[in-house]
Amino acid sequence: MSATLPQPTDNTVALVTGASSGIGADLARELASRGHGVVLVARRADRLEALAAELREAHGVRAEALAADLVDPDAVRALPERIDALGVEVSILINNAGYGSAGQFVDLDTRAETDMVRLNCETVVALSGAYAPRFAQKRAGAILVVASSAAMQPIPGQATYGASKAFALSFAEALHTELSHLGVAVTALCPGPVETEFAQRAGLEDAFDAVPSFARVSSAECARQAIEGLERNKRVVAPGLAIRAVGVAGRHTPRAILLPLMKRFYPA
Repeated sequence: MSATLPQPTDNTVALVTGASSGIGADLARELASRGHGVVLVARRADRLEALAAELREAHGVRAEALAADLVDPDAVRALPERIDALGVEVSILINNAGYGSAGQFVDLDTRAETDMVRLNCETVVALSGAYAPRFAQKRAGAILVVASSAAMQPIPGQATYGASKAFALSFAEALHTELSHLGVAVTALCPGPVETEFAQRAGLEDAFDAVPSFARVSSAECARQAIEGLERNKRVVAPGLAIRAVGVAGRHTPRAILLPLMKRFYPA
């Protein structure tokens, strides 16, 4: 059985986490443009409601907004039941919620770093665990895990973030292998620099500004390639030729050579 993106129906939806801005919002737009209803999840209810209204108006799909702080394990555990109460069935899971940081690990706030691991790793596992068994039983469904080009190598100056995204990438690649023969598509998205609020929150504005324009991809284009890749059950999608080249280099360059180079590029 080939795994692909499920067809939209009146009672199925895509669950999109981290949907209030950036890639998450554009992933929701891309799915809605294909006729999929969406459940949008993030902390900022006002932004979610605005996006839901936009999608209903533009595409005539069902769009629900559920505010939740997915750093909180209790909120994550409660989410599937909240969605079931809406009378819809999740057929596509978009694990997008996450954040980053920058700086020397010893100078960063430990609680924020551990919360990052909880959101970037634990929440991805918890939500995948809630829905992957359902998808496998029905032999239909799709899961997108938003990792990062940072997943391809250790990053001094972003030690926790890079490690958390390496976890996400490894997890997604393993799930892809486990679930594809059951009709469930699983894709890891590994974007490079994208014009979103991520850089500002992570303290990476200067590093992002130094990236040449040919190496950047818009959030909308990143979302388009992600959903097209998920539709074809690609194991990994790395939008842009430059980022694909960086990914190959990051995976195969000896660490003794790579790490000093990464330390020079990323903030101290």
